Amino acid sequence: MTFRENVMAILHYENYDYFPVVSFGYWNETLEKWAREKHITSEEAEAYARYGDNSEADLSVMKRLGFDFNWNSCISTNSELFPPFPKELIEEKRDGGRIIRDEQGFLVLEKPGIVSIPSVIGTTLTDRKAWEQLYLPKLQWHNSRVDTEYLQSLTSCENRTIPIGLHCGSLIGYIRNLLGVEQLSYLYADDEELYAEIIDTVANLAYRCVESALKSGARFDYAHFWEDICFKNGPLVSPSVFAKYVGPHYKKITTLLNQYGIDIVSVDCDGLIDSLLPIWMENGVNTMFPIEVGTWKASIAPWRQKYGQELRGVGGMNKTVFARDYNAIDEEIERLKPLIELGGYIPCPDHRIAPDAKFENVQYYCEKMHNLHL
Repeated sequence: MTFRENVMAILHYENYDYFPVVSFGYWNETLEKWAREKHITSEEAEAYARYGDNSEADLSVMKRLGFDFNWNSCISTNSELFPPFPKELIEEKRDGGRIIRDEQGFLVLEKPGIVSIPSVIGTTLTDRKAWEQLYLPKLQWHNSRVDTEYLQSLTSCENRTIPIGLHCGSLIGYIRNLLGVEQLSYLYADDEELYAEIIDTVANLAYRCVESALKSGARFDYAHFWEDICFKNGPLVSPSVFAKYVGPHYKKITTLLNQYGIDIVSVDCDGLIDSLLPIWMENGVNTMFPIEVGTWKASIAPWRQKYGQELRGVGGMNKTVFARDYNAIDEEIERLKPLIELGGYIPCPDHRIAPDAKFENVQYYCEKMHNLHL
């Protein structure tokens, strides 16, 4: 059986002959550190930063570590701003910092020497006028949003060794990106009509993109959404609001996916997602990826107890052990064993491997997982 066949068998609670060891990529700084330590080449680190997941550089690094494949193997359409805003320098600070308008219309503060996510200090999407004049024209459907010529090369699964997903976009997390958390919250209170209109516009565009991709004849093993609409204490949007405005759009898209034989539908949402889980499940999303362990100790076990085998998962491996020692890794694998035995679950580092990870620890984890006996 191929990795693809094994994965799909696991997620459908069927017999399989090999348990895949799955990756979800790395911070660029992680590969830069490993290159300095001579575990990989600087060319590999630079190429991964340029080309990302499932590139030749990623495949090379995974081979050195012992991973079988990167789970982030999705084909994307473009349901975002098109064209994006031109990146623009707004102001230079005396301390060397710069205020930039980025491609999404955010005003961000870039500080010298800081490699983490820039600080967002404002947005261009300030009112209905800005929405109608600057954003709405960039969120219209046209055929160039979907590369149907490329998709027609995916009409057969015969030579496919890993599962390939269709990325269905984001129905509210992307809007959070455009507005910011605070502005998103105020908008619902200040102008509920505009709030709903923005969600409807983004979600309907996502639907058109998914529909076009499916009509191309391409065959996908699963479908995937991205949201990132939670933090360590829960969702950044009220579950009742999420159910009312976002839930129906999920249902519309997942119904379409099911009509094309796609029955594994996953969502990537960071943070404590428990209060949004029933809404996703009711509207056709049945797989959580990644399961961010975090300080709240997320695990598939309580979800499975509550929702049964309809809920699947990929992720939930606490990557922080990579910064520690072999004993910590052994303990983490022992924690994962009973979760694997539940079926419908594949461990994967719960987010991209961070710079504190030791190369030899990741190798050790992969080796132990390859020799896992259940």
